[in-house]
Amino acid sequence: MAGHSKWANIQHRKGRQDDKRGKIWTRVIREIMVAARLGGGDLDTNPRLRLAVDKAKAANMPADTIKRNIDKATGNLEGVHYEEIRYEGYGIGGAAILVDCMTDNKVRTVAEVRHAFSKHGGNMGTEGSVVFQFKHCGQLIFAPGTNEDKVMEVALDAGADDVITHDDGAVEVLTPYTGLETVKNALEAAGFKPELAEVTMRADSLIELAGEEAQKMQKLLDVLEDLDDTQEVFHNAALSE
Repeated sequence: MAGHSKWANIQHRKGRQDDKRGKIWTRVIREIMVAARLGGGDLDTNPRLRLAVDKAKAANMPADTIKRNIDKATGNLEGVHYEEIRYEGYGIGGAAILVDCMTDNKVRTVAEVRHAFSKHGGNMGTEGSVVFQFKHCGQLIFAPGTNEDKVMEVALDAGADDVITHDDGAVEVLTPYTGLETVKNALEAAGFKPELAEVTMRADSLIELAGEEAQKMQKLLDVLEDLDDTQEVFHNAALSE
């Protein structure tokens, strides 16, 4: 089934991450600490922690750094306690935006998020104002040229919900958020390595933005992503040049 172009957006995102490797480490460390605090430090019994450690390894984080932060979170070392909080709002053209943060100071964080929205053409929303437009799910993205039929066969057998081929040839696999790891492992065993594999908030439908509107929206997203306490930014804008 056809869908909106994905590949350019994925590559843009990866490029920004490469440019901000230090920020990526900070985000991954916070995710490791929260996952370990909530689910324990055993990788075998904590799938959220396994995913966080996978992200850390992909970002070339040393093993001792990973272990030290797991120990901090599980009480073996003294450390800062972060809590998760989500902010909702509207961007350019009424596009929906979710900003997931981890913070040790909610007063500071909400002020920074609100300022970013207001300064760059958006509006902070109330809790529940836009989240209903997104689905909590697992998402895997494969490069254009990947064998869609084989990916579909393996993914659906492993419990995936849907397989979508986008206009640019990228193949997207959607899973229950609890089933991402199972589907990912099955696909990798079959020789398919995803360019992206994560639990996400996926927009149910997209708002097309082009030209100046797209540029303003990208600026707003960049500013939100660059806030110290931001972990992830999700939105329903399809941005064109």
